[in-house]
Amino acid sequence: MEFKMNKEGFERVVKLIEGSRDYAIHVLGRIIPVPALSPENGGKGEWEKAEVLIELLKGAGFEDIVVHESPDKRTQRGTRPNIIAMIGGKKRGEKRLWIMSHIDVVPPGDREKWHSDPWNIKVDGDRVYGRGTEDNGQGIVTSLVLGRAIKSSGQKPESDLCLLFVADEETGSEHGIQYIMKNHRPFRKEDIVVIPDAGESDGRTIEIAEKSILWTKITIQGEQTHASTPQRGKNAHYAGAKLIVMMRKLYEDFGVVNNLFDPPVSTFEPTKKEANVPNINTIPGEDIFYFDSRILPCYKLDEVKGVMEKYIREIEKELGVKVNVEYVQEVAAPPATSPDSQVVKVLQKAVSELRKIEAKPIGIGGGTVAAYLRKEDIPCAVWATMDETMHGPDEYVKISNVIEDAKVFAYMCFFNE
Repeated sequence: MEFKMNKEGFERVVKLIEGSRDYAIHVLGRIIPVPALSPENGGKGEWEKAEVLIELLKGAGFEDIVVHESPDKRTQRGTRPNIIAMIGGKKRGEKRLWIMSHIDVVPPGDREKWHSDPWNIKVDGDRVYGRGTEDNGQGIVTSLVLGRAIKSSGQKPESDLCLLFVADEETGSEHGIQYIMKNHRPFRKEDIVVIPDAGESDGRTIEIAEKSILWTKITIQGEQTHASTPQRGKNAHYAGAKLIVMMRKLYEDFGVVNNLFDPPVSTFEPTKKEANVPNINTIPGEDIFYFDSRILPCYKLDEVKGVMEKYIREIEKELGVKVNVEYVQEVAAPPATSPDSQVVKVLQKAVSELRKIEAKPIGIGGGTVAAYLRKEDIPCAVWATMDETMHGPDEYVKISNVIEDAKVFAYMCFFNE
C-alpha cells in the first residue's frame, strides 16, 4: 500500500515537472542577469542574486528558508549569503534528500567570443545561453522545478527535500560550504546528498572521488631594461616561460594512471598570467603567472610542492632571478564516497528506472564542494546531465536536462530505500 501511494504521488509530481519548461526559462531569466561574482573576480558577492533566489523559493512554495551569512568586508553588504530551504516529507526530519548548488559564477571572459550577451539569456530551442546557465544555474533551476512540483501536487514525499545554495564555490569556498560546515553542520551521515555540478550528457556517471587541487602563484623578479640591451637586465618573462616549460616534467614525475578518473592522470597546467609591461620595447623585470594542478590522491601535495620548488631553484640559479611561490589554494583529496553508499545506490536505481541505463561511479579532476563534505565523513555524489560548457564562451543549459534531472531527484525523494 505504501509503495502504491508513493508511486501515485511520484507520478503526479513527474507530470508537473514535465510541464515546467516555461517556468525553468523564467527562473533562468531572473537569475542570469545578476552577476554573482566574488571579490576575487571583481564582483560584489552574491547578495543581489540571493535576494532574487529567495523570492523565487517563496514563490515555489518553500516555507522554511534560512540564510547563513559569512562575514566578508570586501563585499557590498559585508557578508556572503548561504541559503537553506526545505519542504517536509512524510516523516519530517527522519529522511532527508539534499541538493546542493552554488550561487556564484565566473566572469564571462572574452566577450568577443560570445554570440550573445552573457548576462542575458538567449533561448534557442532546447538550449538557454548565458554565463552561469549550466554552472550552476542548472542545479538551482532543477531544485526549484522539483520543489515547486512537489508543493503544487499536494503530495508528501518519503524524504524531506532540503536545498542548500552556497556562496564562494568558484574561488575556494571559504565563505560557502567551508563556513557552513564549520559553523552550522546541517548534514547527518544518514542523509542523501547530491551535488548537481558535473556530469555527462546522458547522466551515465556519478562522481564519487576528486583529485587534490594545488593552485600556485609564481612571481619572477628580474631586472627591467630596454629591449635593445637585454644584457643589462634579467628578463623575468623569459625566466617565467622557461620555468613553465620545465614544469612540464611534472607529468613524468607524477605519472601514475588511475582509470577511475577522467583524465586518468595528474595534470599540471599554466593558466592565468598578469600583465607585465605595457610596451613592446621593454624587457620586464617582473612576471607573474599561475598554475592549476589536479593531483591523483595517491600523491601528497607536499611531494608535488617539493618538486616544483626544485625546478624553481634551478631557474633561479641558471638565470639569476628571484622566484616567489604562493599557494593560492591547496585542497588535499578527501576519502572517496563508497560506491556502495546509499546515495550512490539510490541514484543508480533512479537513473536505471527512469533512463534504462547503468550509472557508473567515477573520479574527476575538477574540484567541487563535495570535497568538504567528504572530509567530514558525509557521503555525497556529484551528478547531473550536462554538456559541460561551463567557464567557456556560449555556455548553455538544456531545458530537457533540467526536466529529466528533476524527475530523477523526485524519484529519490519518493523511493529512497
